[in-house]
Amino acid sequence: MKKYKIIIIILLVLLVMIFGVGFFYNYQISPVSRESDKVVVEIKEGSIYSIGDTLYENNLIKSTFIFKVYVKLNGVKSLKASTYELDRNMSLKEIIHELEVGNSYNPDEIKITFKEGLNVRKIAKLVDENTNNSYDDFMNLMNDWEYINKKIDEYWFLTDSIKNSKIYYPLEGYLFPNTYAFLNKDVSCEEIVDTMLKEMGKQLDKYRDKIENSDYSIHEIMTLASIVELEGASADDRAAVAGVFYNRIKDGWVLGSDVTTYYYLKIDDFKQSLNGNKNLYTCDNAYNTRCTSFVGLPVGPISNPGNESIEATINYKEHNYYYFVADCNGKTYLNKDATGHYNTIQKLKNENNKYLHLFILVKLTIKIK
Repeated sequence: MKKYKIIIIILLVLLVMIFGVGFFYNYQISPVSRESDKVVVEIKEGSIYSIGDTLYENNLIKSTFIFKVYVKLNGVKSLKASTYELDRNMSLKEIIHELEVGNSYNPDEIKITFKEGLNVRKIAKLVDENTNNSYDDFMNLMNDWEYINKKIDEYWFLTDSIKNSKIYYPLEGYLFPNTYAFLNKDVSCEEIVDTMLKEMGKQLDKYRDKIENSDYSIHEIMTLASIVELEGASADDRAAVAGVFYNRIKDGWVLGSDVTTYYYLKIDDFKQSLNGNKNLYTCDNAYNTRCTSFVGLPVGPISNPGNESIEATINYKEHNYYYFVADCNGKTYLNKDATGHYNTIQKLKNENNKYLHLFILVKLTIKIK
């Protein structure tokens, strides 16, 4: 009996030791810190074990011994010498993976964020501010017909519709907004535009079948999406706003959208009032949908829409509304007639809940008989 007790005790001690070793090992391969703390470290040619010393010296791992054990247990054969940007919240497994793949750190890399709704002029300004290209360099490319024709041949969503002489910038509306990384500031305007077009292609490929079976061309869809992007509605309400525009187009109503007028006048600040502008209702421009005889969509996109606006325009909500207004919180109110529309606006005024954009007050009110 005593013999069995001793065996049980020995087994329990062994189990405790095994669990203890396992706990210790897992702790040692866990991140040094819970908080993000990035470190640029150079991994030089040498033995795998010497790399452990480098990582330990930079406080990226807890133990060189455990590093050697991990490498041995997992059959790690080689790690690539290079300069890396690692983080102290990375586990040993994540660090080893980075060194195996060889993702090198590039201190000259630049990232540019092109937000949804920017037009070509604003994109050119960002390129000017973040690269070694000038504003004019980018704008010249936007009017380079040799380059544009080449892109039309390359991408299915670029059609001859963008070659309309009344369009300001043929590629407007087709440069997908996102954050992009480039090798350095010497990146060319062509590479920037190609990158944005390629990403637009990836996004539109998801809807290609639906687009090709639509009653509207890809150019018309992108034009409407660019308007929806700037109308101030929340992401959840954009499909309903698109539905309002489709109803107006189908029934021969003018869109009356001030964002198209801002674009026609090349005014990029929506806070600038259009009231009193002598060209406000000019009908000789293919963008100005405030002209009382302008039925349908403008000649082309007026901004570069994001995925939410594109999807909302393709998968719009069908309803019987012809008017909308958004309050300062981005909530959208739909109405079937002008009376309901203005009653909603008055109600928002009485509640001191100003509508989100001033131009929404005066839009969407004229019907062509």
